[in-house]
Amino acid sequence: MGVEISESIKYIGASSYDLDLFEGQYIVPNGMAYNSYVILDDKIAIIDTADKIVSEQWIANLKAVLGDKKPDYLVIHHLEPDHSANIKTVIDLYPEVKVVCSARAKAMMPQFTEIDDEQIITKGEGDTLELGSHTLTFVLAPMVHWPEVMLSYESSEKVLFSADAFGKFGAIDADEGWSCEARRYYFNIVGKYGAQVQTVLKKAAGLDIKTICPLHGPILTDTILQVLDLYNTWSSYEPEDEGVFIAYASIHGNTAQAAKKMKELLEEKGCPRVAIADLSRDDIAECVEDAFRHSTLLCMASSYDGGVFAPMADFIHHLKSKAFQNRKVAFVENGSWGPTAARTMKAEFDQMKNITFVGDTVTIRTTVKEADITALEKLADEIK
Repeated sequence: MGVEISESIKYIGASSYDLDLFEGQYIVPNGMAYNSYVILDDKIAIIDTADKIVSEQWIANLKAVLGDKKPDYLVIHHLEPDHSANIKTVIDLYPEVKVVCSARAKAMMPQFTEIDDEQIITKGEGDTLELGSHTLTFVLAPMVHWPEVMLSYESSEKVLFSADAFGKFGAIDADEGWSCEARRYYFNIVGKYGAQVQTVLKKAAGLDIKTICPLHGPILTDTILQVLDLYNTWSSYEPEDEGVFIAYASIHGNTAQAAKKMKELLEEKGCPRVAIADLSRDDIAECVEDAFRHSTLLCMASSYDGGVFAPMADFIHHLKSKAFQNRKVAFVENGSWGPTAARTMKAEFDQMKNITFVGDTVTIRTTVKEADITALEKLADEIK
């Protein structure tokens, strides 16, 4: 398994290296980790299970750690199928095991598997589970990012089992930094629930945390302060970087030409950071990530069917569903006879919180002309 936590806390998770889409929509070029743990003490607790696609490896890891021992508890922090698919497997292997979960998880359990009520122990805020020298204290975390979620804190080794919080895309041994894929993961999966994440961060601030064990991604130790700081920024809907993200949707290449020119102009004018994406081709989840990362969003799109070109409409829909807010937004539209893109985009952003529109909309009529470049330069001055 190759992951060390401590003498008593063992990693039994497994990674999928050939998964094409996580949750049916997110590209995961470096695979996906499905983390699970065992606490060995007078009483033995399994901490969550794993997705069905890694069941064989997960069961082998579980048996390798337990040997002839039998677990007393299966702690379920989160019922989503990528973590709960093997609950019945554990019960079949160890019929005497008790399932520990939140009251909301117990109510939802019949959707996922059949368990006798007397086999379930529910825990609420501040409740504990004594294992011997280890004690788990439970922290309810509803809507981070499901209603039944709870975390647990093991006080003797100062370990936070954090459910989906602080996770990232990528296999457990992916050779990559944490923040990029954690940011993409956060804004696309948890992003809508910033207020609930803030509540959990306030609870976590009262704990002495030396290790974070999430359900996805690496075990966190030395970087915990930086991770908590980023989560505070993200869940407050504050920009992480001052700069401009140019998102463009181009039919025949003219809007794309204007977008690339705009990037050049912004960089010439000293904009601290400029990122650009082609919404027709680039990963939509990464585009959502970049929109949240930057202080200013520049939407550049062709008009289409009396509205806006579909890739831009889809992108804005994603932002709206993830509670995009507290940003400056500017528009460039293209339209050969009746430009409609800008008003269509603006109508959507009008429904979002604390959006400040900056600069005058630039309207391009089909091809980019000298007068359009002058107008783009003026817009660049207003948003840089």
